[in-house]
Amino acid sequence: MLEIKCFEFGPFGTNTYVVNDGQHVLIVDPACYVQYEQQQLYRYVEDLRLQIADCRLQILATHGHLDHLWGAPWACEQWHTQVLIHEADIPLAKAMQEQYDLFGVRAEAKPFPMEALSDQLSAISCQILETPGHTPGSICLYWPEEKTLLSGDTLFCMGYGRTDLPGGDTDLLFRSLGQLFALPSDVRVFAGHGEATTIGAERR
Repeated sequence: MLEIKCFEFGPFGTNTYVVNDGQHVLIVDPACYVQYEQQQLYRYVEDLRLQIADCRLQILATHGHLDHLWGAPWACEQWHTQVLIHEADIPLAKAMQEQYDLFGVRAEAKPFPMEALSDQLSAISCQILETPGHTPGSICLYWPEEKTLLSGDTLFCMGYGRTDLPGGDTDLLFRSLGQLFALPSDVRVFAGHGEATTIGAERR
């Protein structure tokens, strides 16, 4: 049984998800921006790890924008691992200081280890859907049997990702949305910002 916990973190109200299947833990988009948010995430994840014998933990980013990776340096250090991210977004994630400067964030971006994401996660079994448009390497995570989709910034409740930032492509985004709208209507959608929805509700 898949369990999903959502935390809203950071100045952009970004959703960080902790997914567990009773054996493994997946942190999606570590957006914890300040120490209090880091403590929230740490306590929840460590409690899960105490409950799961031989727990394997992985960290994944749905794309390379700063607000989805605020907490990546801290999380990688905390759990001694790297961030899995689509190879097309690795250059974006490595250019974090440029993103900070673009958005007027007065801080020094810290590097963090990352690894190109394959088409399957080794810990939690799910489908990786390539959904470029918001960024070149945007992805969604899909569990068909659970009828659950983590859509990153590709699809929101009553909206979709912006394409006016570097690397954005409106035509690609609309194609990606068409791919998602082909999923069953009752698939639950957990987006990178805002509340949950369903494919059927957004298709209308």
